[in-house]
Amino acid sequence: MKILDKYLIKRFLKTYFFAVLVIVLIIMVIDFVEKNDDFIQKKAPMRAILLSYYANLAPYWANYISPLMIFISTVFFTAQMAAHSEIVAILSSGTSFRRLMVPYIMGASVIAVLSFAMVGWILPRANKVRLAFESVYINDKFYFSDRDFHTAVAPNTYAYMSSYNNETKTGYDFTLEKIVNNKLIEKLSAKRIEWNDSTKRWKISDYKIRTLGIMKDKMVYNIASKDTVINLSPSDFESDRNVYETFTIPELQDKIALIRSRGAEGIETFQIEFYQRIATPFAVIILSLMGLIVSARKARGGVGFQIAIGFVLAFVYILFYIMSKGIAESGNMPPILAVWLPNIVFGTIGTIMYFTVPR
Repeated sequence: MKILDKYLIKRFLKTYFFAVLVIVLIIMVIDFVEKNDDFIQKKAPMRAILLSYYANLAPYWANYISPLMIFISTVFFTAQMAAHSEIVAILSSGTSFRRLMVPYIMGASVIAVLSFAMVGWILPRANKVRLAFESVYINDKFYFSDRDFHTAVAPNTYAYMSSYNNETKTGYDFTLEKIVNNKLIEKLSAKRIEWNDSTKRWKISDYKIRTLGIMKDKMVYNIASKDTVINLSPSDFESDRNVYETFTIPELQDKIALIRSRGAEGIETFQIEFYQRIATPFAVIILSLMGLIVSARKARGGVGFQIAIGFVLAFVYILFYIMSKGIAESGNMPPILAVWLPNIVFGTIGTIMYFTVPR
């Protein structure tokens, strides 16, 4: 690694981390002002506010704004170098523009790897603590209000509840049906079903089992209760607000497989989250190179003009991402395409700019 590479990587990372620190601090202050009334009203301990909430919210926002901050910080320090004729001196010394891109790619790769580790394994654990704090001191108490709940719990096996109380962990008018080749084979019916925390099983009370035969049906009644294992848990009825943020990448894959096996709705949200975690590191590299191309030329309007261009492109990227994500959540676009589309479009724009923008 040459001295020039070390110099550029150092400035690259220093500017990025400083920009992220400033923006995150601003976000923390705004968030505290907005939620301070909730903290006071619900008597949140200061230790919990600082350690359980803000200590876990800060890395969340730092990673969330990472692609945009790396773009803006790249434009900022590169435009400064161009204004001081440093870029001209580097290129005049015989260094090609392609070679100049190497330290930018190296610096962006460090941040991309760090970002992937954060979203894949570190942040989900931090988000569990943060969301638990929010459920107690910020959000209103959650009540499961869905009616006529249907779900597949195993191949050819389907569960139904007319209602569920998530406080007592009790479901009412429960049925468990086995259907093979569109024919009902067996049906278990119970007035209620309760979760037993000690055994981690469901307790079925006052139930009957009807087995359908070719000539005659078989009916079994039982007013007693029994424990049974069903691929269903109280967590399926808890608040799902941003719950996908608490899953590591392997857990997200398992959750997607579970939802798909049940034929349930809402799989797009988890798929978008999974693909986004894979695509974000690539966005970091793409946007850093775009920032270099945009700001490497000494502009007549000065550094401020180039920074303004950077903010405009960053805004367009955010708008583009939000629109494609919303379309995917509505089911009108494959999630993988929605997540990768901004990278594809901006990667194409960056490639065109590389060959057309004078430097």
